[in-house]
Amino acid sequence: MVHQTMPTRITKANKASNKIRPMQKPRFLIRCPQRVGFFWMAAIVGMLSACALAPVMQSPSTPSASVPADRVPSDAHALPPVIVQAQSRWVPVRWSELPGMDTDAVNEAWPAWLQSCTRPGPDWAALCPEIAQLAHANAETQRRWMRSKLQAYRVEPLDTTTQGLLTGYYEPTLTGSRHAQGAFQVPLYAPPAQLNQRKPWFSRQEMATLPAARAALRGKELLYLADPVDAMVLHIQGSGLVNVTEPDGRQRWVRMAYATTNGQPYKSIGRWLLDRKLITDASWPGIKAWIDRNPSRVNELLWQNPRVVFFREEALPVGTTPPGPKGAQGVPLTAERSIAVDRRSIPYGTPVWMKSTGPQTSFDRLVLAQDTGTAIVGAVRADYYAGSGLAAGELAGRLKQPLQLWALWPR
Repeated sequence: MVHQTMPTRITKANKASNKIRPMQKPRFLIRCPQRVGFFWMAAIVGMLSACALAPVMQSPSTPSASVPADRVPSDAHALPPVIVQAQSRWVPVRWSELPGMDTDAVNEAWPAWLQSCTRPGPDWAALCPEIAQLAHANAETQRRWMRSKLQAYRVEPLDTTTQGLLTGYYEPTLTGSRHAQGAFQVPLYAPPAQLNQRKPWFSRQEMATLPAARAALRGKELLYLADPVDAMVLHIQGSGLVNVTEPDGRQRWVRMAYATTNGQPYKSIGRWLLDRKLITDASWPGIKAWIDRNPSRVNELLWQNPRVVFFREEALPVGTTPPGPKGAQGVPLTAERSIAVDRRSIPYGTPVWMKSTGPQTSFDRLVLAQDTGTAIVGAVRADYYAGSGLAAGELAGRLKQPLQLWALWPR
């Protein structure tokens, strides 16, 4: 799910580069990303179009996922070599070093792991049948299997002076209309036909004011929202669920999924407010409080971010809980068990142990690397998918705290 950073994210991530040194049988596999399926924005498209090297290991073949307790390697076994990724260094560690390994409900991460196994890389294809066998096992059985079949690696930056950072993102849930009526006057657009004829395309302000831009967008309206700030949130997150009333009177959820952008750079409206000392709190509640006090300056504020996302509509099953949006790996995200990463540091589909402690929220848990984002750059950098709706938005909005990551890789 390709997404941008929330307005509260104003810390730049660090950059590094190198090549991979596989831990066994030196050979390389070039991995190229699938077409980006969801949020979090077009500034990453250039990054995603480049192929990255990932370590290749021979996966063990085991007829059964059941692992007797006496077959689990002890912490006394010899550790494999360090792996160097393009953006990080993986240092092998003992399982006992993973905080919370014995207490996390790892079974809650298994649905996300099963999603990754629908698009497995060559390193995981042999293990995915065993992962599927363990879908209904208890957490202790799953932990025993992980210790037996995987090696834990502490993810470190190539530049050891940098620090890990965890932020959060979510999928907004909004109300919309198929037609411009009443309060619903803010359109969400599909990509215009002339989008590739002008790079970058018209900015957010130009789309609202220039006749040529408005003419190009005519007929591309997908849905209408009532609040331009909600539309901005949807553009920042890159996707959202919108409740609409169909012509037959039924209400249903539809997903506005990321299609592309106008090619303009993303600029934080929170940063703009901070720089002008208009606010001291750049969280969404702080930004919205400023908007409430300055309704005549809404367009001035929103136009500071020239980037606009164009959407495509995804039909969702009627009467069921909508699945998560698709991340950059091409699989649906799982609330609180999927993260966005820099794929030059951690390949898509990698199970990751995450530790993060903040003033209000702490995590010691198993997650899956299934997405990426514009601001997700660096070795120990992750965006935590909090889920959909207001509570998820509150959690995502307050996450900006230190992070440690351990990649789990086949032995």
